[in-house]
Amino acid sequence: MSHEVETMAFAGETPWHGLGNPISNDLTPEQMMEASGCNWEVALNNNCYPADHPHHASEAIQGSNFIERTSDGAILGHYVAGDYKPVQNAELFNFFEEFINDNKMYLHTAGSLFGGRKVWCMASTKEGFTLDGDDEIVNNLLFTIDHSGKCANSALNTPVRVVCANTMSLALNSEGKRFRVLHLQTFDDDIMKAAEEALGISDTKMTEFQEQATLLSTKRAKPFDVQKFVAELFQPQLLIERAKQDISDNVPFADEFSRTAEQVYSAIETSPGAELKS
Repeated sequence: MSHEVETMAFAGETPWHGLGNPISNDLTPEQMMEASGCNWEVALNNNCYPADHPHHASEAIQGSNFIERTSDGAILGHYVAGDYKPVQNAELFNFFEEFINDNKMYLHTAGSLFGGRKVWCMASTKEGFTLDGDDEIVNNLLFTIDHSGKCANSALNTPVRVVCANTMSLALNSEGKRFRVLHLQTFDDDIMKAAEEALGISDTKMTEFQEQATLLSTKRAKPFDVQKFVAELFQPQLLIERAKQDISDNVPFADEFSRTAEQVYSAIETSPGAELKS
């Protein structure tokens, strides 16, 4: 199953896979944790020698633990070292409490992937803005925690609406500000405040972004300018040859693009969002 969804909840449009509990956009973090099926905890337990071990039969292995979901005994991580500090789902959801209480954001999607090994919660700003009347801009804050013992926990701003493993991967692999919490750190108030500052989660930052985006939306790039930009990145030799031959700027670059440059230019012109004025 490419979606890898164990449980989830969502506000707004039903995800492509049709799974999850539909919710309103006024839930508290605690209610969202319940609705998304993430109201469970994990615990560390010692790994042990096998019962037939010749020297340490069934004895605990010091400094070697596994991660267990306490609600059903599922093993989410088979080995972590002794200094590993698990982050509970409740801590993840509580991170959003300030923004929900201040009426700045609403909880958009949340859930459990890969049998509980990855849990996420995503909140969206209640008031975004539009560019040229029809291009809606909304800021999403995604926080993920890992219960497998293999990955750090991550908080980031993303335009991607996370509803499955594929969209989770897309969000985590995209460029942008992010904050990582290692499992060697205690997820306390200091860490939460550091995450807020690192991600620029504030009305001021959103206002600054709106001003910059609005300014940029007024700048129109002509097809020739876009072609020249693509040539500078992927086919600079073409610019050099044209300069030597004193070719008029009115002659399109696209007719002489390499396959790579042609594909990039085509993506700019035809990909979703290309029709938007901004």
